[in-house]
Amino acid sequence: MIQFLIKRLIGLVFVVIGVTFITFIMGYFAPGDPIRTMLGEHFSPQLYAQLRHAYGLDLPWYEQYWNFLVHLAHFDFGYSFKTQGRPVWDILKDGVPVSMELALWALVIYLLIGVPVGIISALKANTWVDTLNMGIMLVLYAMPIFVFCVLVQVLIVFIDQETGANWPVANWGEPWHYTWTDIQFKLAPVLVFGLAGAAYFARITRTSMLEVMRQDYIRTARAKGLPERLVIYRHALRNALIPLITVTGVTLGFTITGAFLIENIFNIPGIGTITVSSVLDRDYPVIQATAVLLAIGVVLGNLLADIAYTLVDPRIKLE
Repeated sequence: MIQFLIKRLIGLVFVVIGVTFITFIMGYFAPGDPIRTMLGEHFSPQLYAQLRHAYGLDLPWYEQYWNFLVHLAHFDFGYSFKTQGRPVWDILKDGVPVSMELALWALVIYLLIGVPVGIISALKANTWVDTLNMGIMLVLYAMPIFVFCVLVQVLIVFIDQETGANWPVANWGEPWHYTWTDIQFKLAPVLVFGLAGAAYFARITRTSMLEVMRQDYIRTARAKGLPERLVIYRHALRNALIPLITVTGVTLGFTITGAFLIENIFNIPGIGTITVSSVLDRDYPVIQATAVLLAIGVVLGNLLADIAYTLVDPRIKLE
């Protein structure tokens, strides 16, 4: 186990280096000048030269990239182009808890709704129950997330007008606080994000369960007279979880920093909103920082998935 973790941590370093290099090169060769944009009407050649030197942009590209890696090794993402003198982490630190909270509750919905629906559909395959479940899941999965968000917001406004309620259609509330007011802000975006992912999990679970239920050891377990519940949950589901764990590991990383549309449409002050604003403002240090966080999240999610394999199937060894 220790050897496996060391290998994965070394792999994490190379992944981060690869991601940072790609994002750095894209920012370096991108059209436009972030310093010129920053100065706006206050542009002067002397001030322009001072700021380029202060941000290290007058150095060759390889020296700029090396300086970025050195600072990253000390968990320093540098300074924002848009807000002079403000560290990038100071910009991100308020958005990280919000995005993590949104991702956590969305993942809970993925598992609590998607997995049971997939199991039921597999056990009732080709019946009206299966058709109804998969029909609903297919609609949720196929609907673009931005359309889903807008439809929910329109529905909230309609309910507010008809009932006189004052249910909010945007913003988030206090991170990790669950007063009634906070719940009103968080419920709609969490449900939208969660149901869209639950549809994908339901389809994966159904497919995996159907494949396992056709295996010889399932027929043998039934022939031995084992109760159907034991056959399903101890033998079938346990083996069907392997593909689901893989999907969950990848989803965990992308979910934390990937809810860009959700956060922007619902005006949630998370990493997604910050990243989109940074792209529009050519604030490359912030863009690089969010790319690094995404890479770390994906690698750690896969690491947790690999460890979970051994809990589900003892035959799998981590080497």
